[in-house]
Amino acid sequence: MNCYDFEPAGAAVSLRTADFDYLLPEHSIAQHPVEPRDSARLLVMHRSSGVLEHRTFHDLVEYLHPGDVLVRNDSRVLRARLLGRRPGSGGRVEALLLREAGAPGVWEVLLKPTGRLKPGSPILFNDGHSGVEIEALLEEGGSVGTRLLRFPSGADPERFGSTPLPPYIHEALSDPERYQTVYAREPGSAAAPTAGLHFTQSLLDEVEAKGVRVVSVTLHVGLDTFRPVREDDPSEHGMHREFYELSAGAASMLSAAAAGGGRFVCVGTTSVRSLEDAVERSGWDPVSSRAGQPPVAPYAGFTGKYILPGYQFRAVDALVTNFHLPKTTLLMLVSAFAGRERVLDAYKQAIRLGYRFYSFGDAMLLL
Repeated sequence: MNCYDFEPAGAAVSLRTADFDYLLPEHSIAQHPVEPRDSARLLVMHRSSGVLEHRTFHDLVEYLHPGDVLVRNDSRVLRARLLGRRPGSGGRVEALLLREAGAPGVWEVLLKPTGRLKPGSPILFNDGHSGVEIEALLEEGGSVGTRLLRFPSGADPERFGSTPLPPYIHEALSDPERYQTVYAREPGSAAAPTAGLHFTQSLLDEVEAKGVRVVSVTLHVGLDTFRPVREDDPSEHGMHREFYELSAGAASMLSAAAAGGGRFVCVGTTSVRSLEDAVERSGWDPVSSRAGQPPVAPYAGFTGKYILPGYQFRAVDALVTNFHLPKTTLLMLVSAFAGRERVLDAYKQAIRLGYRFYSFGDAMLLL
């Protein structure tokens, strides 16, 4: 691996959130996915030189080498958006399921509106089809910006929900599976790990046929997908903790690839955060591990991994990612990996050349 061969351009000791702002025309925001999935455009950036190439996502396989590992997030999006009403007043309530919060039937949610709802307040949800309705109760607790809802024993809140789409997508999605990756397996996310939306099964088959190992991690995308950085100093932003799991089998495959000199190619920022967190916890070093030091270890738990420019990457060699919203932790992570100025210059070129942005948009490959 070549983690230490490249010093990210634009790394800075002092950063401002405004440093990660850019102007995006409304028409650049993709409202629907392209068909087939892998026909999206791919902007390839060579980090060492800054050279850009304009390709199609299916061309990704040309940039992978035998012995590499493609690391993907196999989390599946919950039917997390619930529409309800308050008994009596009939006032509209919207809840977004984030995760089960320990006790059976208790969920951490984003709630709108939230200010007028007190602990003990009932909310009625229906499935929109059969007329069946359940009553959930608001409980004490919740982290910053979230609330707790207790659903009836044995009730499945997903039955009453729909797949949530980001607020910048205004067109209805005819097939909800288009907001899932083709390899989504483990339910738990409130939003899709969108870099993976470009893969088809046939493309994955080509990747493996080339001698590239495909490894899955699971990180359930949560609150920070929806919460922008509001602090002037991004280092003061509090990262919401999300659950992830790196299995023993995945850790073994990663360790074997590292020993053989293969690169770690992460699909999406969630895979980056999972892998970087795991190697940090294990004390694994990408250089000394080849001399018999302990390999990356399996882990299951929560992470609040927050990556800003200046961060020293331990494991990730290449990154497949989408074009991200301004002033977000996602854009900051990508800037840490490839250099803030280079990334923002590439974004300007992409806008000028008609690339499609955000969840259903085009992709970048950072080498």
